[in-house]
Amino acid sequence: MVDEIKKFKFKVSAKFQVEVVPLHTLTTANKQHLITPHRTDFYHVFLFEDCSPVHLVDFNSIQVKPYTLLFIDKDRVHQFDTLLKYEGSVLIFTNAFFCSTEAETKFLQSTILFNDLKDEPSFQVEKSAFNHFKKICDQINLELQQPDDNSKHDILKNLLHNFLLFAEREKRKRGFTEPKKSADLDYTLLFRDLIEKEFAKLKNVSAYAEQLHVSEKRLGQATLKILGKTPKEIIDERVLLEAKRLLAHSNLSVKEIAIGLGYNEPTYFIRYFRKHVLQTPMEFRENYIH
Repeated sequence: MVDEIKKFKFKVSAKFQVEVVPLHTLTTANKQHLITPHRTDFYHVFLFEDCSPVHLVDFNSIQVKPYTLLFIDKDRVHQFDTLLKYEGSVLIFTNAFFCSTEAETKFLQSTILFNDLKDEPSFQVEKSAFNHFKKICDQINLELQQPDDNSKHDILKNLLHNFLLFAEREKRKRGFTEPKKSADLDYTLLFRDLIEKEFAKLKNVSAYAEQLHVSEKRLGQATLKILGKTPKEIIDERVLLEAKRLLAHSNLSVKEIAIGLGYNEPTYFIRYFRKHVLQTPMEFRENYIH
């Protein structure tokens, strides 16, 4: 294991931070990096063709079937099947590329593809629909090869946006139901985004409610209605996920992990972890590795 979970950034040399990469090319060139748990600062959309690997996203094993789309949010920890028998392609892009306006930012923050509140990041489609997604990817590649002009960025972004909108439609066709737009949903999404930024510093619901300019009671009503969980449960889940990631995929000591997660006293972190996971941090690490 390593001191920290490896994080990859979109290549600096790319003028347009969007790309479609054949999976066989990716797995041939970057084998060791891919089979090791890692994060990225960009989004992934896998288009799995004639293959059935098991792709690990955090601690969930995704059993892939042919013609499956898999959406992985930036900063999630994932790793490839060690056999690397992947066929298809992966569409990658950054926040900076897609989010030029407030509306685009809101779309990416709330889309059911990367922000699925049920945590169902993959779904299978018909071959005809899959081929439609492939054609959009081909158009993206063709546009990337065109000479730069004032329209190129907008064309690429429109192609990507269309891809995501078609994917949302396909996901809904397959029985996915999402919460209706409401103040409860807005509060929940804002709360979750804030947790992502502050979970290592803030553990109290009151601190989040204050930043969101809402009462603790109102925030609790929103999260219970949308997720069936209290705000404290959601905070705990995020803290524990990061703790598990670091215990499983790094050799940082329990003390270092505790301090990194905002616990100046490691014994308090150990009690907290054991209360929720029913194992000590070291027991979790040992059981995961073995």
